[in-house]
Amino acid sequence: MPDLDFRVENVKAVPFAAAPLLNFKLRVSNAEPDELIQTVNLRCQIQIEPAQRRYNAEEQKRLRDLFGEPERWSQTLKTLLWTHANCVVSPFQNAATVDLPVACTFDFNIAATKYFAGLEDGEIPLLFLFSGTCFYQAEDGALQIAQISWSKEAKYRMPVAVWREMMEHYYPNSVWLCLQRDVFERLQEYKVKNGIPTWEQALESILPAGEIEIVGSVVS
Repeated sequence: MPDLDFRVENVKAVPFAAAPLLNFKLRVSNAEPDELIQTVNLRCQIQIEPAQRRYNAEEQKRLRDLFGEPERWSQTLKTLLWTHANCVVSPFQNAATVDLPVACTFDFNIAATKYFAGLEDGEIPLLFLFSGTCFYQAEDGALQIAQISWSKEAKYRMPVAVWREMMEHYYPNSVWLCLQRDVFERLQEYKVKNGIPTWEQALESILPAGEIEIVGSVVS
């Protein structure tokens, strides 16, 4: 029976996808090297482990929205669910390398986006939790099915620069804000009533001068 292990080797942004997309290069190996794996329907839950890195003063300031004041981080710095991903592994023996595509969002109502955007540099500690179904060929040639153990996992430290460069490519000098409809309608009425040409200028006219600077924001 197959005993699969997983290792994340690297990550790259896909430059011309319909939406921001990361490809994690995943190595899948079998403890039984002579066993023929016909296919693997792989599922993966990806978590962020914030407690596994250090934060400078500016990062601590940006992340207060998620974790509160730094004095409380020993209690609030908990694991965050980022996303789920799936892929199909083609037939192999011993080991294979496959792309695990992960769609990303720039919605600042999402905790993962707030966390990624709050980091200046360094690495993002990720935990990959695997599950799924493995189809393999038994010694007598019969097709067999086995479930991937829930204990299978892999850790990977993704460079912050990869995420930042991807978002800058898809949303150059801009961010996305998701508003409730009534709030958007009030903002739109204010913008039209005062003859303000852009959303950025509408927001800047509301904010206290010199207190907060908003650059290239897009309201949807």
